[in-house]
Amino acid sequence: MIKKIAIGIAVVIAAVLIFAATRPDTFRIERSASIKAPPEKIFPHINDLRTWGEWSPWEKIDPDMKRTFSGSESGLGAAYAWEGNSEVGKGRMEITESTPPSKVVLKLDFLFPMESLNNYAEFTLVPSGESTTVTWAMRGPNSYFSKLIGLFLSMDGMVGGMFEKGLTNLKAAAER
Repeated sequence: MIKKIAIGIAVVIAAVLIFAATRPDTFRIERSASIKAPPEKIFPHINDLRTWGEWSPWEKIDPDMKRTFSGSESGLGAAYAWEGNSEVGKGRMEITESTPPSKVVLKLDFLFPMESLNNYAEFTLVPSGESTTVTWAMRGPNSYFSKLIGLFLSMDGMVGGMFEKGLTNLKAAAER
């Protein structure tokens, strides 16, 4: 009896591990919001990493987080490194593309609590009448470990929810 249970457990574990291996090798998370402001008014809030404290939801999680700015003051080459508690972790981002007033792309490297390199966040701003549709997307490699965790935790739900908070905060900042 115990042997049959052990074999059954081993089969279930093997099935989960095999299924995880079939998951996509990349991920993409995206959220959008309509902001009643022209792209020219919203763009500086995204393009200047020093202003992210006004609207980024991660900035509020750890008030003692250490921040280091380097490179350009804003736009292409502007960089920001952070080190905080276990919720915020440690990492670095750098603007790799800045097309005023419609697009900002950042390279994101997460170092702690889980290393995840070569992720990209992209903000696109599309005018629509008196409003602008702002889309915040993130894409990157999906390691085997991430695929396995993704079977039990929704990265889209967790990170997507933070994107929604951030876009709500960005809306408030831009519409002032």
